[in-house]
Amino acid sequence: MISEVPVAPVAGSSPAIGPGPRARSGRWVLEWMAVLGVALVLAVCVRAYVGQMFYIPSGSMLPTLQIGDRIAVDKLAYRFHGVRRGDIVVFARPPLEQADYADLVKRVIGLPGDTVSSVGGRVYIDGKPLAEPWLPHPEPVTAPSQLPDAFSLNHPYKVPPGTYFVMGDNRTDSEDSRYFGPIPQSLIVGKMAFRAWPIDDSVWLVILSTVVVVVLALLLLVLRGPREAGPSSEGRRHEGPAGSS
Repeated sequence: MISEVPVAPVAGSSPAIGPGPRARSGRWVLEWMAVLGVALVLAVCVRAYVGQMFYIPSGSMLPTLQIGDRIAVDKLAYRFHGVRRGDIVVFARPPLEQADYADLVKRVIGLPGDTVSSVGGRVYIDGKPLAEPWLPHPEPVTAPSQLPDAFSLNHPYKVPPGTYFVMGDNRTDSEDSRYFGPIPQSLIVGKMAFRAWPIDDSVWLVILSTVVVVVLALLLLVLRGPREAGPSSEGRRHEGPAGSS
């Protein structure tokens, strides 16, 4: 006759259990701190090396840029191609500029080696009138400054190598290279990519796409958040009946 014999647990053994609620919540906090830390580092790197927002405090670029506009500036653009005529650029304040701004925004008019002149209120490059579709109609008068310097455009001026002659679109109310001279490329922060505020329709698409990506990323983080740890395979294993004859 076979009889069932109860099996006692092995001394010192215990079922496997997962980490307690306090450990799980601590790990969740650490994960979020890591995510925020990475986001902060990325934001600093983007601002320093990729792009930055700038505020327009004056009317020197009217009507293209209004007072209070905010523009996004691409800091990588000129790593892939040279500065082009017509580009709107942000640059650090030149030594001869009197305005108390750390950075200025103007449009590139003269490239290195160009001869820039003002004839009859129009800009000429190498003796030919410059087409400026960005100016309002009728075109404002581009007059020389009253300074005695060569770059004032009282006479034709040849832009030195490695520098750029910049002007504001509001020619009658803009202190630009006619007043502080050409700017070296080392002062250029970057090229205006788009006007971020007021928001254009194309910018809305970029913003909505970014929001969707961020929301999806947050949902993934939430879904893979703290989970209850089930018993291990060792804990689920049990001894079968032992028999004796």
